[in-house]
This record gives sequence, C-alpha cells and structure tokens, in this order.
Amino acid sequence: MHKETICVQSGTYHDAVTRGVNTPIFTSSAYEYLDREDVPYPRYFNTPNQGAVIHKLCELEGAEGGVLFSSGMAAMSTTILAFAGAGDHVVMLDALYGGTHAFATDMFGRLGIGYSFAYTSADAVASAVTPATKVIVIESPTNPLLGVIDIQRVARIGKERGIVTVIDNTFATPVNQRPIALGINVVVHSGTKYLGGHSDLCCGVAVSSGLHAERIRHAARHLGGSLNASTCYLLERSLKTLAIRVERQTQNAARIAVYLAGHEAIRNVNYPGLPQSGGHEIARIQMTGFGAMLSFELDDKRIAPALFLRRLKLIRPAVSLGGVETTICAPAETSHVKISREERHRIGITDALLRLSVGIENVDDLLADLSQAMDGK
Repeated sequence: MHKETICVQSGTYHDAVTRGVNTPIFTSSAYEYLDREDVPYPRYFNTPNQGAVIHKLCELEGAEGGVLFSSGMAAMSTTILAFAGAGDHVVMLDALYGGTHAFATDMFGRLGIGYSFAYTSADAVASAVTPATKVIVIESPTNPLLGVIDIQRVARIGKERGIVTVIDNTFATPVNQRPIALGINVVVHSGTKYLGGHSDLCCGVAVSSGLHAERIRHAARHLGGSLNASTCYLLERSLKTLAIRVERQTQNAARIAVYLAGHEAIRNVNYPGLPQSGGHEIARIQMTGFGAMLSFELDDKRIAPALFLRRLKLIRPAVSLGGVETTICAPAETSHVKISREERHRIGITDALLRLSVGIENVDDLLADLSQAMDGK
C-alpha cells in the first residue's frame, strides 16, 4: 500500500461485535489470563490500542516491531539503555535534540556509560567509535540546525562493527524519510510532534526489527513509560492524516525558506531543501521531501529576536513543534536551555537563532506575518 493508504487503513482493530470502522478504546488495565499466553497489560506494552498504533507505524517505517511510549524521551532513553550499560560507550551527534543531549551528560556518568559527541558527519561518527561502543545515536535533519548526515554510511559503520544504530526521525517523519530501508537498526520518534500533529498529545515510539524491538520492550517493562488507551486512540486517529498534513507542511516550509533566505534581516537559513544548504545533496538522496522544519538567524543589529517574536500576529511563539498550526521558538530559551551557553554557541545555537515549525495554514498568510514582524509594518 502507498503511505497515504497505510495511514488510514493499516492496524485498525476491527471489532466483530459492533463492526465499527475505528479501533475501540479498551480501557481495561486488568485482563483475564486463563487459556491465553500473552495477557495484555499496559506496562507490558501489549494492549490492543498500543498494538493498533504500533502496527500502523511499523508499516509506515518498514519495521517488524516496536514499542509505544508516553513521551519521546522515554522512547529514546529506554532504547539507549536497552543496548548500553556500565562499561559501554555511546556515540551521539552533538547537534541532537537538547533533551537527548542532556540525558547523556546528566545520567550516563552515574550509570557508568561512556559517551562521545560527534559533528554531524559520518566521518566524525566513525572517528568517535571505540572498541567499547555499543550504540550510535544520530538525528537527521537535526534539531534545531537542520543538519543532514549520510544515514547509509552511518548504518554501514554500525553493521561492520556490530554497533546498534539509532536515529531520531522526528523531523523527517516516515512520510519524508524511512531510515530502516537505509540500514538503520532502530527508529525513534517523539510522537508528540508530527505523529500526533495537533499539539495535544505526549507520546513516543521506537520501531525496529523484531529482535531489537523485544529487547527494547524488555527494558521498557522495567522503566515504565507506557501509554494509556485513550491517548493511543487519539494518536491512531491523528496518524490517519499524517501524510496529507506533512506534505502540506513541507510545501509551505519550502516557500518560506526561499523567502527568508532572500530577506536582508536574515543572516542565514537552515533548511535542507535550499540548494545552498550543506546537506542538500545528501538530503536529495535519502529524503522524499525536505520536511516542514527550518531555522533562521536574525540579524540582531536590524531587529532584536525578542521584538520580532512579539510582533508576530499569526505565528505563535510556543514550545514543541509539528502541529497543524505554525509555531516558533528560540532554542536557546527552550529546547536547548539545559545546555550551557558555551556549549550552545559551540554547536551553533546562538541567541538570535529561531526555529520555525510550519503548519498547514495558507502560506501567503504566514509569509505576510513574517514580513510585517521583520519590517515593523
């Protein structure tokens, strides 16, 4: 099936009694156990509502199995801890999502896990690998600088050295990028973003081969982080429109990126769809669309970032991303606030950097709002 059909049709639990077209919400936390082997239990990540979502996401990502979590960080942290422990080493991009970055710096030491941060390139990742490396964690495009890494090369590095490769595919979504087909072992999403898509859910997912998924599930049973039936239902409902939402958002983002790149009040724009972007050629190969996220750096001598944000009338300054409405934020004050100022500047996150999550509104309205905020008209 094509991705649009998978979004709508795949994974639905068809109830033989009511014959409804939607998956029912199974609210039970207790299930009878006699005469059955696999008894559903929310913390075991095997309830009908969890299964319906995982089935759909596995079809979209080309995976065999997966685990649904209560947040993207629960998905990422559990996945890493499923494959790395005391005495092991993890390689991570230094441009990863700030929460993942902070998880490593705050927690790995006390767990006895060594780690190295690498620049967003396959060569840098390869150089950071040690004999103790058990996991490589990448993100492409990265948050918030939209850096692109050669996913196939990273996958080969992992395969050749027996290292589990993990990618945060939140920005791209399976609509624009399918890392498992490129050789990656585990794909993680913050489902709070595009998968939920309406800024009203908090969830996460990890999908992979059946064997890797079982190992993640085993760790997850100890760490918790399961998702309740009602949120599973809302997530499944949202996934039905994932393809059409992301395609519209991607189209809008491309128009906005071109406009911003030509504006005198903008120092630079980070978007893999721009030909001048450093990762453009790689993105053309491994992505079917360039995504709906972009970031740009204001010329703060022309306009202060705080003033620009307050002038916006349609676009809302808000945390998180991926919703149908367009939002904007300053990563230095939001997603990367837990990272030191020195570290932020080292990886290119300045106080003038703004991250734009493009929605499904009419793009001309969005362009008009950006224009009046920069020009003060």
